[in-house]
Amino acid sequence: MKTTRRAFLQATGAVLATRAASAEDLLRVGQSPQNIETPTSVFERLITPTPLFFVRSHFGPPALDRGRTLTVDGKVKKNLVLTAAELAKTFTPVTVTAVIQCAGNGRKYHEPRVPGLQWGHGAMGQATFTGARLKDILEKVGIAKEATFLRVTGADAPPKPSNPAFVRSLPIARALDPSTLVAWKMNGEDLTLAHGAPLRLIVPGWAGDHWVKWLVHITATDAEETGFYMQTAYRVPTEPVAPGAAVPPDKMRSATTFPVKSIIGAPTDGAQTPIGMQKIVGVAFSGDAPIKQVEVSIDDGKTWAKAKLEGKAGIGRWQVFRYEVEKKEKGPMRALSRATDAKGNVQPEKPVWNPSGYFWNAWHAVSWSVG
Repeated sequence: MKTTRRAFLQATGAVLATRAASAEDLLRVGQSPQNIETPTSVFERLITPTPLFFVRSHFGPPALDRGRTLTVDGKVKKNLVLTAAELAKTFTPVTVTAVIQCAGNGRKYHEPRVPGLQWGHGAMGQATFTGARLKDILEKVGIAKEATFLRVTGADAPPKPSNPAFVRSLPIARALDPSTLVAWKMNGEDLTLAHGAPLRLIVPGWAGDHWVKWLVHITATDAEETGFYMQTAYRVPTEPVAPGAAVPPDKMRSATTFPVKSIIGAPTDGAQTPIGMQKIVGVAFSGDAPIKQVEVSIDDGKTWAKAKLEGKAGIGRWQVFRYEVEKKEKGPMRALSRATDAKGNVQPEKPVWNPSGYFWNAWHAVSWSVG
């Protein structure tokens, strides 16, 4: 799938609006390694099918090894080394439904433009994940009082020794949250290689860089990791900055909780629909609180109407919204969506710019033709 294919798919949004999306519609972002985007037409359901789920990879996946072990060590009373099968037998399985979203989702829409993978809206999805609570694992190994972070690594390796390894730090407080899992299943099936088999970390409400795939090592430490992927990458300003401004390192923090957001899945941009009732469907979520409401505007934000919500509300969990409006004549239509969460956070008209292009969450707009 090359850029020309992507352009073709975007230009034929009407096709995706009238048939079910398939794996052939996934959009490759960049040339390598494996970074694949979900088409927005999929965002009209509670669960994103695994074959249509976006893929993010820094170095590409390692070889599939279902017998690969996870080691938990460091500032603990006793080390633990178990395979996914052994984890499933040792700990009570727990299933959570959660959104995973790349921190850079929507990066291509920031102005001025910023470097990095130019994701559209499709670097996100919602799935069910089954695994062991990380809290239970830490209780079994006996976490030391002085431990404040977990150093987390996967089996994927950089292409050259000179390249930094992908290593993340997870605060102990977040690790002890009952929703944080070490998972071996996704949507009821064993994890696929692209999605982290045999084990991956699940951190609902936080950006996808914390959801380490191909998990092999968790080390309890008394300090945050000093490597590139903690101290340089995946960081956002501590306070709003002017678009295009440089931000000094001491004014940056780790990108964690993603903001409130909604995306319209149907109709898609450029679609054509028949005269009559227009059905506007999408998804909304927040990493900070459950969704309270979603509003839709068909007059460029002059007036707003509440959409109906479907699905269970929860932090880091999306709900489907639906809104209908009748169109009695041919012509163009444009719809906007904005979400509000239970803490009062409102999806802004414009995104908060940052030098890495993280957390784009402006009002979402789609335009289509009726008739």
